[in-house]
Amino acid sequence: MFTMTIARKILGIALMLIVLMAGTSLVSTFLVIRTGERLDDIVENYIPAYGDLARTNIRSLERALALRTMIIEKLLKNADTTMYDAANARFEGAGKAAEKEAASSRALINGLLDRGVSKEDVAKLARIDIRIQVAMDKTRSQLNEEIGRLQLALDTDNPIAFQEGLARVRKGRAELNEQLESIRSDMLALLVNHAEGIKQDLRNIMIVSFALTLLAAAIGVTFSILVSGKLTQPVRRLLESARSVAAGRLDHPLVVESQDEIGRLTVEFNHMVDQLREKESLRETFGKYVDPRIVEGLMNRPDLAREGQRRVMTVMFCDVKGFTHASEQLTPNGLVKIMNRYFSVMSEAIRQQGGVIDKYIGDAIMAYWGAPFVIEADQTRLATLAALEMRKQLDPMRAGFPELIGLRELPMAFDIRIGIATGEALVGSIGSDIMMNYTVMGDTVNLASRLEGVNKAYGSDILISEATVVGAKGAIEVREIDSVVVLGQTKPQSIFEPMAETGQLSLQQAELRGLYSQGLAAYRARHWQEALSLFAQALSVTPHDGPSIAMTERINKLLMTPLKDDWDGAWHFDHK
Repeated sequence: MFTMTIARKILGIALMLIVLMAGTSLVSTFLVIRTGERLDDIVENYIPAYGDLARTNIRSLERALALRTMIIEKLLKNADTTMYDAANARFEGAGKAAEKEAASSRALINGLLDRGVSKEDVAKLARIDIRIQVAMDKTRSQLNEEIGRLQLALDTDNPIAFQEGLARVRKGRAELNEQLESIRSDMLALLVNHAEGIKQDLRNIMIVSFALTLLAAAIGVTFSILVSGKLTQPVRRLLESARSVAAGRLDHPLVVESQDEIGRLTVEFNHMVDQLREKESLRETFGKYVDPRIVEGLMNRPDLAREGQRRVMTVMFCDVKGFTHASEQLTPNGLVKIMNRYFSVMSEAIRQQGGVIDKYIGDAIMAYWGAPFVIEADQTRLATLAALEMRKQLDPMRAGFPELIGLRELPMAFDIRIGIATGEALVGSIGSDIMMNYTVMGDTVNLASRLEGVNKAYGSDILISEATVVGAKGAIEVREIDSVVVLGQTKPQSIFEPMAETGQLSLQQAELRGLYSQGLAAYRARHWQEALSLFAQALSVTPHDGPSIAMTERINKLLMTPLKDDWDGAWHFDHK
């Protein structure tokens, strides 16, 4: 099938312009040739014919002068006939020359008639030709006869016949001269008219050439605009669609309106958009399984997936208290609904603070903060604020559980425990040849997991490491809970509980923090009774404060089982 490619369309425009210009050139050439022929007629026929007629008239005058000289010589009756003979020779020569010039002019005129001129010129030239013939054949013949009679009267010395003959010669000569002058004037008028016609033809050539050039240019420009519009309009649509695609709008495919390169480009563009739409759909679907920022980050920087890096990261673990017991008291459908709501609410709080959901492990959530997903200096602040928001969302979330599963009340308390740690971790794609996971690994991850578990020992809901507190300084209010050595580590870690955002600590919380801090200092100094008294005062301020209860119980046990003398004030955990 014949396909109009862009090259062929452009070639078509060029050929059309060439044809238009060639047509203009041909018309102009035709007019120039026709004008040239008319100019040739003037140069080769009209002007020479007019010149011959003028010379014929001159020869007639020369003949008349020669005749006058002959008559004078006869009247003087000179014995010397030299003058008379010379005049007679001029008379005869002028007559023959006049006949020759007249014949030449008639030949030129007949040449014009044979070549073909306008009807008007044909009629005029034919009349001139006839008048020349009449003047030379009839009028001149009559004049020659009268001249002959005049010479006879002069030779016979007949004055009366001479006078009568001279009058007739004068009349015939005047009539011939008048005819020749009239013929010459008509020929001149015809010549001038022909010249004016040539001037008009030249003006017409200029006008026609200009008009045809202008018409050709207008047609060419119009055709070029139409064809270029056909070429540029799809390109503009492609450009607009490309901008729409860049803006994320992938639901408007282009209509293929041609079979040229642009049409094929449109087909490929639509194919590309379809692939992008499929990838976007896959990204949206995949984003439900992997945090969208990880997907985006791996697409923009594939080196993140290939190369593991050590970075300072903040890791969070969140777990549900008593999940195993709760799962035994709920139907599978009810349990799924509750857990989905729990994961949605907690995950949203994490994502609002820039956290990346790493994975869901049973009822636990693992998340992290750090470059390149958040600014490194902000990671600890964002993580602790996320933990506080999760704790704040817990009560309204629990309040909606009964309606969610169709029960009057939930057969469990549904509390959460959160552990947060900050430190160096390995970040990268970890896994096997068939399945990978972009995650974080290392002691920081283990510490966050252990801190989540240590909440059990202190009856707390959020515990964070000292490095996290240092990083979030100025953003949150905390109280130090204890110094611990968790399972898998040997160095003591000071652990803290975030109580509120900076500036939002209540008087009760402030009093609790002060009493607990004093009690912790007495505990570390082994002033057991003082410590018990201070923790008791803390419980009087907040009766159900988990850490105060835990420390009271621990001191009571230590009173029964004294510590070693080298005790460093840290509490060692040998279980998760």
